[in-house]
Amino acid sequence: MADRKQKDRKASVARDTLETKISVSVNLDGDGKAKLNTGVPFLDHMLDQVARHGMIDLGIEAKGDLHIDAHHTVEDIGITLGQAFTKAVGDKKGIRRYGHAYVPLDEALSRVVIDFSGRPGLDYHVEFPRARIAEFDVDLFREFFQGFVNHAQVTLHIDNLRGKNAHHIAETVFKAFGRAVRMALEADSRMAGVTPSTKGTL
Repeated sequence: MADRKQKDRKASVARDTLETKISVSVNLDGDGKAKLNTGVPFLDHMLDQVARHGMIDLGIEAKGDLHIDAHHTVEDIGITLGQAFTKAVGDKKGIRRYGHAYVPLDEALSRVVIDFSGRPGLDYHVEFPRARIAEFDVDLFREFFQGFVNHAQVTLHIDNLRGKNAHHIAETVFKAFGRAVRMALEADSRMAGVTPSTKGTL
């Protein structure tokens, strides 16, 4: 597992459509460094939280049809990030598989639970007190996570438990997501070389 952890949990994926051109690189055993240029500043801020709290090195370059709106760009970044995770995680042997985190920020508190199950599923319960944070449409957070879930093949539960400030709510969600991912992908010394499923496959 040590060699695999050091060498193999990296991936790069590119997506090129009529709506977006995106490249994503991930190192799941990184130092929490991020190089982000999505064209959507608030999304960059949130993805930086994922990198830092997930201890994932994350690089994203995106050019999308932002003259229309940010929908295609945000969704396609979620898709491409999910594809990169699938490629980097590999056969999932020796990982914890499940991860969870509660993260507070002042009055806001969110919980994220993830299962690298091989089955896509999103259960998303986040209500924002306003429709936009700066220029960012908060409806697009769900689109990002749905794209990620579909292509990372994970089950993901996201719940904002309380909060009044929209920025705080978003930040707790993304920090908790990063923390949950980090836990799920950690090496389990008692499961070295073993797929964490009674089926023998994920």
